[in-house]
Formats: sequence, structure tokens, C-alpha cells
Amino acid sequence: MLVVFTGWIGMVIAPGHLHPVLAATAILCITVAAGASGAINMWYDRDIDAIMRRTRSRPLPAGRMDPAEALGFGVVLALLSVLVMALAVNYVAASPLAIAIAFYVFVYTVWLKRRTPQNIVIGGAAGAFPPMIGWAATTGDVSLVSLSLFALIFMWTPPHFWALALVKNGDYKNAGVPMLPVVAGDLATKRQILVYTVLLLPVSLAPCALGFASLAYAAVAAAMSLAFIGFALRLLRDAQNRTAMKLFGFSLLYLFVLFAALIADRALGLA
Repeated sequence: MLVVFTGWIGMVIAPGHLHPVLAATAILCITVAAGASGAINMWYDRDIDAIMRRTRSRPLPAGRMDPAEALGFGVVLALLSVLVMALAVNYVAASPLAIAIAFYVFVYTVWLKRRTPQNIVIGGAAGAFPPMIGWAATTGDVSLVSLSLFALIFMWTPPHFWALALVKNGDYKNAGVPMLPVVAGDLATKRQILVYTVLLLPVSLAPCALGFASLAYAAVAAAMSLAFIGFALRLLRDAQNRTAMKLFGFSLLYLFVLFAALIADRALGLA
């Protein structure tokens, strides 16, 4: 849902106009591509999904679906989503859509996830493409503004996911997935969360620095980023990690509020 939401935001705030039917087609393609990537990921990870409590009820480890059918389902949907985006909308939007699918499947799922604690840092780029795809669907190009939205989600992903990983540490340890809390411990993870939340502050202000957003957006982004840093500081001092899920929940609100602020900014003509 977050992928679809940020893709839609990129489409709406971009300069220009896209026919409603084509806009709906572009959103459908992003949605299908996200589902296809998830299906292939679950096919590849069905062995470790069966070990972890939060994933063992998925269709493959639970035995409700044949692995070959799941793989075929994912591959066909992935190819169709890119093909329809290219033919119905434009090739510029189809290109980052294809890259996002390939990055999530081959770079994150196959290469990084089981090999390095930096899996979510590098692999998180896959989830940062949607606003760029939406922007390209409307404008037919990729601009610095769309790249700044990519950077915002890219920097947001590690603290968002590591907060959850602190809570699900036992699951990842049992499955042999080298998430940062498993490899480096809780304290090092919380320090990294703080580093990324601090770095997120200037990145969140980039649309304003590029002249695309107003000072009103900058005020909202700064306030939300400072609150994010506050949660990270509380988590750093929390030996029981009780703040982790609160930070995880706030991270979702954070991204929603910033993108909603961009929508309001454009709608009100403030920038």
C-alpha cells in the first residue's frame, strides 16, 4: 500500500497532466509489479519463511500453494506490468518499474538478504522507486525533484525496518538472516537508526531547496523529522526496546504526512 501511495503522489504532484484512464493504468501497473515482486520473493524465501513466526502462515510455507505456480504467477505479472506501462503510458515510466522489480528480486532477495546486514540499506532502493515512476508517468522524464523523493524513501527505509527488526530479532536469528540486530546487536542497531534519522532531516527538505516545495512544507518536514529523531533518541536509551514499535508506527506516519504535505503544497499553489 505504501508503494502504491507514494507512486500515486509522484504522479499527482508532477507538472503536467495525465488522462485519468492512463493514470489508473499506471497505478495498476505499480500495484501489480509490487505484488509480483512479493510473490517471487516469497517463492525464493519459502524455506526461511517457514521458520519465522511472522511469515510461516504465508501461502507457500503453509502449503496452500504450489511453489512452481507461485513463481509463474510472479514472473507473468512482473512482465505484464512492465509491458502495459510501456505500451499504455510511456517507456520512461516502464524503465524504473522494471529496474525496481529486478532490484528487489535479484539484488535484495537473492543477493543481499541472506549475506549482509546492509541488506535493507541497499535493497531498500527497490521501494524508493515508486514516486519516480509516478513522476515519469506524468512527465515522461526523471527530474531532480523525483530523485529527491527517491532519496527520501531510501534514507527512511533503514530506521523504519530496523525498528521492526529489533522486535523480530529472534525470528531472523532462528532463520539465519543477518539483519543488523542479529549481527551487530541492539545497541549498534539503535545507533544506526539515530544516524539515519538525523540524515533524513536535510533529505526531507530537498524538495524545498530545489524550489519545488514551499516553506510551509519545509516546516512540516522539519517538525516531523525532529520528532523522528526524538523517537530514535528515546529508543537509544530504552534497554527493553519498548519504543521500537512506537518508532516503527511513527515512521509510517512520517512518510504519509510528508507526502500529504507535498500534495497540499501543490493543491494550494504555495510553491
